Amino acid sequence: MAEQDGVEVEVVEVVTEAADDEGNLVVDDLKAVVAEDGTVLATEETIVVVSADGAVAEDIISVIGDDGELEVVEDDVVVIATEEQA
Repeated sequence: MAEQDGVEVEVVEVVTEAADDEGNLVVDDLKAVVAEDGTVLATEETIVVVSADGAVAEDIISVIGDDGELEVVEDDVVVIATEEQA
């Protein structure tokens, strides 16, 4: 555990892999900064879908707002085509 602005915080990461209904590989990598009281302060989630046509990756960064809810501050999408499509 680390300390940020006098609050003990911990980074928790969960990675899941599954196949969707079309047989594509879906990887979801979620990292969260969690305060010692269990409050989620920030998250970064990367979702990658890999198919025969290439891959699509979405990276979403959220931070806790003044209202106590997570707010998306960045949402990037990258499309990676196979060599045949490039």
